[in-house]
Amino acid sequence: MEDGPELQYTRTSDGVTIAYQVLGSGPALVWLPSLGNMMAQWRVPELRTAYLELARSVRLVLYDARGMGSSDRRVDLHDLGLDAHTRDLEAVVDAAGLEATSLLGYYHSSTTAMAFAAKHPHRVERLALFGAAARMRDMVAAVENQALFSLLDQDWDLFVDTAAHAWLGWTAGESGRLMAESFRTAVAPAVAKAWLEAALEIDVTALLRDVLAPTLVIHRQGERQIPVEVSRRLADALPRGQLVELDGSSPTLLLGEARTDVGLLARYVTTGKISRPAAAPSPPGERVTPRELDVLRLLAAGDSNTEIARTLGITVHTVERHTTNLYRKIGARGRADAAAYALRRGLA
Repeated sequence: MEDGPELQYTRTSDGVTIAYQVLGSGPALVWLPSLGNMMAQWRVPELRTAYLELARSVRLVLYDARGMGSSDRRVDLHDLGLDAHTRDLEAVVDAAGLEATSLLGYYHSSTTAMAFAAKHPHRVERLALFGAAARMRDMVAAVENQALFSLLDQDWDLFVDTAAHAWLGWTAGESGRLMAESFRTAVAPAVAKAWLEAALEIDVTALLRDVLAPTLVIHRQGERQIPVEVSRRLADALPRGQLVELDGSSPTLLLGEARTDVGLLARYVTTGKISRPAAAPSPPGERVTPRELDVLRLLAAGDSNTEIARTLGITVHTVERHTTNLYRKIGARGRADAAAYALRRGLA
């Protein structure tokens, strides 16, 4: 089972063949694809472990989007937007015989998950979204991503290798090489370009009020990827949205922190509850002061250092000093870690 379970195939309402896999038993979870190749991703040790661990608790469904991986590569380059992706998901859910399912949307595919939930509210039990935004342009606004896309027309191999580094946070190593290879074999350059151009036009803002399923918006990206404010706005806009910030700044899920991430997802899909690892207590003599707690609460609310200084009537330099001391005491590596600490303790 090097490449996972046996491939199965279904056809969309517009005649496109979609490849999918099913493994495990329990409540269903469909992991929606972004740019990738399902069979190649099975060869990435961290992903393989995550798939198998999830399948111990849920019935996991994986598939390749149209134009990618083992699905039909002959696609209309002018029809790679939200409607096309929704047709792919509808075909897979029907073929797998799922009356109702949870959905895991990852970056680009998060908008598809929300659109499907709005269109088929009775078929979606829960949503988990990672790297998500209502407008795709909010996901690619960083200068690094804009520069990355410019490589598409110049050097496909360089684009793939750079994407694996920029999007997955790996600078080297076998896992990074394997993930880059899954990108490289996923899709033809022309399809990738059309796919990304279509993605930039996707905006599901008007659909959010119709997403009635409980929705977990998961955030771990550093500020150079998707700022936490984007995830917070999305969670606030969804009728039953809830933001969870994971420790660290890696822009990935189920890679690097697989055990913690699998536990979070499995518990959420099977029970609707959320479990987070407890943070280490502060060392003796290193108690957080009342003023540092004030800074922490405002930081967790997304305020900048300047805004915190204005609210508390202190200087920005003093805010920076409090923040430095606070990070040391709670073991935080940055704002996301500190905000997660505050959320776990009911301080935010």
